[in-house]
Amino acid sequence: MSATSSNATLIGIKGSRQRLDTPCLVLDLDMFESNLAAMHGWARDRCIALRPHAKTHKCATIGKRQMEAGAIGLCCAKLGEAEALTDHGLEHLMLTSPVTGRAKIDRLLALNARLPDLTLVVDDPENLAELEAAARIAGQQLRLLIDVDVGTHRFGVISPDQALALADTMAASPALNLMGIQGYAGHCQAITDYHERLEVSHRALGVLAGVRDALIEADHACDIVTGSGTGTHDVDQTFGLLTDLQVGSYVFSDVTYDRVTMTADGERRVQPALFVHSRVVSRCQKGYATIDAGSKSFSMDGPMPILVDGPTPGSEYGRFGDEFGRVSLEGVGRDVALGELTTWMVPHCDPTLNLYDTLHCVRGDTLVEIWPIEARGAAG
Repeated sequence: MSATSSNATLIGIKGSRQRLDTPCLVLDLDMFESNLAAMHGWARDRCIALRPHAKTHKCATIGKRQMEAGAIGLCCAKLGEAEALTDHGLEHLMLTSPVTGRAKIDRLLALNARLPDLTLVVDDPENLAELEAAARIAGQQLRLLIDVDVGTHRFGVISPDQALALADTMAASPALNLMGIQGYAGHCQAITDYHERLEVSHRALGVLAGVRDALIEADHACDIVTGSGTGTHDVDQTFGLLTDLQVGSYVFSDVTYDRVTMTADGERRVQPALFVHSRVVSRCQKGYATIDAGSKSFSMDGPMPILVDGPTPGSEYGRFGDEFGRVSLEGVGRDVALGELTTWMVPHCDPTLNLYDTLHCVRGDTLVEIWPIEARGAAG
């Protein structure tokens, strides 16, 4: 699939990767497909399901590739993401954050009418009551998970008793169907040391297991126990609790995850596949050059991007405003060309991707496709 881009005329031309108009977001398809095969193959070997998080890519083409690779469904952080992906043919979606307020619940019911297995989370009795009333009036049934706070403290019930109260309310209404529980340990994902991450994540899973056990003891259904992420996928599957893993960043990796030791033996299961291309637009100053990629081209909520191809390995990125950045030239030992291409590993893939409308997909040195990012900007 191709999308509108100033680079569309370069598709299929040998060497076109070096000719891309910048700044642009570039997906190395060989690395992307290797990451996809590695994670889904690993999951199949361990008989655990993957429910990848589409908030990472917001792209229908990638979502379809994940489903073709064996995913049981996709997660969406926001209702707008789910609507956009449904519009482009995706099904089997799970909303991983609460849907509140009349306007959004009306949209939710419209989406629920289109997706027979749409699933969503709840953690608040007032929200559950408004969902129940709306679904009952509409003659619909909602598939629900109870969200459990396992340590991130963003969403979720904080005790088994709170979960049981929600479950009892669901059991009393034909409009509500309890499917299970969710517990996402976002605070664990980027812990770099494998054994420290295992300890912290398993402590979080112990909280989730306590809620699961309480529900089952009270004769409530708990068929789905979902959570985890790219950073903890390897340690979490050994706990024996989760029915599926909400991996997301594995398709791209980034500077943050490139620093994480994801396996006990140091195996690099996923490789960086997502990059920003930028060009030198000024070289008047000694010691650095200005490039055309600033805070509107990179997420600035974490580490700086890392140069993987350009003036010299090790040249550092520096902030230079909304539209521009600076690349250090200390020790380059040559003149930097005006328009010289620089390639950067993205610092945090999810919010960086949300800054772009399209993914420029390359194989080797050739631009082969341009994929739209359909759910970009779907904030609600």
